[in-house]
Amino acid sequence: MKPMFLFDGPEQAAITILLAHGAGAPMDSASMTAAAKALAGAGFRVARFEFGYMAARRTGTARTPPPKAEKLNPEYLAAIEALGARGTLVIGGKSMGGRVASMVADSLLDAGRIQGLLCLGYPFHPPGKPGQLRTAHLADLKTPALIVQGTRDEFGTREEVSTYALSPAIDLLWLEDGDHDLKPRKRISGFSAADHLGTMAGAVRGWAGKLGAYPADSA
Repeated sequence: MKPMFLFDGPEQAAITILLAHGAGAPMDSASMTAAAKALAGAGFRVARFEFGYMAARRTGTARTPPPKAEKLNPEYLAAIEALGARGTLVIGGKSMGGRVASMVADSLLDAGRIQGLLCLGYPFHPPGKPGQLRTAHLADLKTPALIVQGTRDEFGTREEVSTYALSPAIDLLWLEDGDHDLKPRKRISGFSAADHLGTMAGAVRGWAGKLGAYPADSA
């Protein structure tokens, strides 16, 4: 089944960011939509797509559970082919979507197909199971990557992640008091969800400058 895309941002943007959704919410969830629009506001062309099991849920005939993340690798590769992006391509996604992208990134980088990886709320481990790490492939990752994580994300807090062996190719952006959707508790942190999304988008633009698509401080 050919993937369907949701687009935000200018068609002629220097960088296209392809984002896949998390395990339990679709590509048009509130958190995915807010993140895509924030990135589009920073000048990126953002494309969102759904894996087959999630797209099937829209028919209402079945609520198919997500397969193991590695089983989705071929679907991510197919989405890249279908997108046919021009210029610089960054792949990634929310939670599981970012994890899948991270597993196919290095082969695509070697082939000159992508230039970077963006993970929004990486699922370093299942909630409540800090010993079940999903980080083995991240130790030797070659692809320039940015992981944006809330400090109280139950899939990997700042304290936990600080103990992991991660590749020097990975940059981490920590959002104070953010949860798995990067949302802070405003009364506690003093920040709003919009604040954090703005910080995220600005950081992605600065990071993208390192990829050579355009200067980090360009408009």
